[in-house]
Amino acid sequence: MTEATAAVLRSPGGDFTLERIEVAAPRPGEVRVRVLGVGLCHTDLIFRDQRAPFALPGVLGHEGAGVIESVGEGVEGLAVGDQVVIGFSSCGACPRCEEHLPSYCQGFVPLNYAGRRLDDGSTAYAKDGERITSHFFGQSSFSSLTVTRARNVVKVDGSKVALELLGPLGCGFQTGAGGVMNALACPAGSSIAVFGGGPVGLAAVMGAAIRGCSTIILVEPIAARREIARELGATHAIDPAEAGDLADALRAIVPAGLDFAFDTSGVVPVIEAGLAALGSHGAIGLVGVPARADAALNVRIAGLMTPGHRIIGIIEGDSDPQVFIPELIAHHGAGRFPFDKLIKTFPLAEINEAIAAQSRGECIKVVLIP
Repeated sequence: MTEATAAVLRSPGGDFTLERIEVAAPRPGEVRVRVLGVGLCHTDLIFRDQRAPFALPGVLGHEGAGVIESVGEGVEGLAVGDQVVIGFSSCGACPRCEEHLPSYCQGFVPLNYAGRRLDDGSTAYAKDGERITSHFFGQSSFSSLTVTRARNVVKVDGSKVALELLGPLGCGFQTGAGGVMNALACPAGSSIAVFGGGPVGLAAVMGAAIRGCSTIILVEPIAARREIARELGATHAIDPAEAGDLADALRAIVPAGLDFAFDTSGVVPVIEAGLAALGSHGAIGLVGVPARADAALNVRIAGLMTPGHRIIGIIEGDSDPQVFIPELIAHHGAGRFPFDKLIKTFPLAEINEAIAAQSRGECIKVVLIP
């Protein structure tokens, strides 16, 4: 066992506590990574609040980046000293993985949410004999050391951004950019509205600009986020508090209706407004998690069929991280994906203060430094 510092969650919805924990050596097929930075994602807070189950005490965090310090038996293509982004877990063998759609892996839920190794139920973390849940999204990277499956990590080279800031490419930024670039595959000249100007939504704006969309509309209540969206490629920005009927406001910009809409809010009336603003054969992509598990859309079947509207659920931007993360790094190097503009760093010891600051809208994307 090797000691590390981790933000441990001990009660549902409670504060994280900074604790010294023991981290096991990597087993066959695993690597141990010294975490240099880890993004704070809304999904971490969903599991913190136990809106989805995760055994406590445990360590969350799923946007880690760092340096491999130990390699388990049988791992190929990775070595001590490799710089890596740690992404989500997938089996690599099911039909979806073979189609390069690992976020729809048939084992996605247990691999990412079980909080343990699936072969024997063990965890990689402990404290004075107490079991600490690990392997959240295969990594539990709110820790200075993490043990993860080798398939989770993506080697990164040639980035102009400091390694500690790259972790959000493993989830939030690839979800937004990939949702537009991969899942919706918006063609050049098309129109899109993005609902929500958080890190996922602003990554979607950048993805739309990369794809050459001619009309890119951000709907976001915080003025500073509307302003930065314009810097990142948005052609229009709408304050929903002043828009009146949101669908009408969108159609005032694109009278024939939108080609695409992309929702990061999970708010039912917003999604329904996006649907109402779609044009012929338009599509809306959904990545926002609703506040209620039983949230449902009120959709008329005929209203979908006649214009050929499509509603598409999207996980992790339909991306293959081994391909898409290096692609996003290349776009950054060319000045097309300046995601680092959205990041504010906090020490891991200040995780609770960082969560509060992000909730108040004082920063867009938090990266915690162990």
